[in-house]
Amino acid sequence: MSEKPPHKTQDEKWIAIDDYIAENFLDDDPALDATLAASKAAGLPPIQVAPLQGKLLMMLAASLGARNILEVGTLGGYSTIWLARGLSDGGRVITLELDPGHAEVARKNFESAGLADRIEVRVGAAVDTLAALHSEGVGPFDLIFIDADKPSTPDYFDWAVKLARKGALIIVDNVVREGAILAAQSENKHVKGLRSFYARVAADPRVTATAIQTVGNKGHDGLAIVWVIAEPD
Repeated sequence: MSEKPPHKTQDEKWIAIDDYIAENFLDDDPALDATLAASKAAGLPPIQVAPLQGKLLMMLAASLGARNILEVGTLGGYSTIWLARGLSDGGRVITLELDPGHAEVARKNFESAGLADRIEVRVGAAVDTLAALHSEGVGPFDLIFIDADKPSTPDYFDWAVKLARKGALIIVDNVVREGAILAAQSENKHVKGLRSFYARVAADPRVTATAIQTVGNKGHDGLAIVWVIAEPD
């Protein structure tokens, strides 16, 4: 007789599968563990990407040969560290954070991880900082990761395309929200922002995109992967 797995609820099954994959594909990582611990001690919300998603970001960056990476939404710097580990030699990550307290926690985490020389944190409203980067001629970026306030996601996407090179990837987190994106008449600002993002990407001839649903330790959500197929304006 074949072995039957123990009965679990759907959420328990997702988490158990995540744990199994992590046991096989992730190594012990004191630097990332310390980053999570420091973020928790500082009272930051536990909304960073899951470890397996962090490794995906690193692998995408490395496969692109990324030298310039932009992140919108630093929090405690967990995803930033994953991204920085995927940089080519001499590369850098610019990460944008609204909250000065979060930015300070992240800077300390980057120092502890030995990556402070590869990461620049800019503090302020991301829409303003993105405009400033464009005005300064910073970039173009090879990979852009957007994981910040959802109502502003369409605006972050617009700036991301302007700041990207042809062939770049723009990754956007939390684009399913347990299926809430299906509610066309929703007045929820997060859902409205994401639905506007989907519509804007679909209408933009400079990009082509897909999205994947994700389940696991972070519940039911998803990642959008946008490929820039034309030179930016």
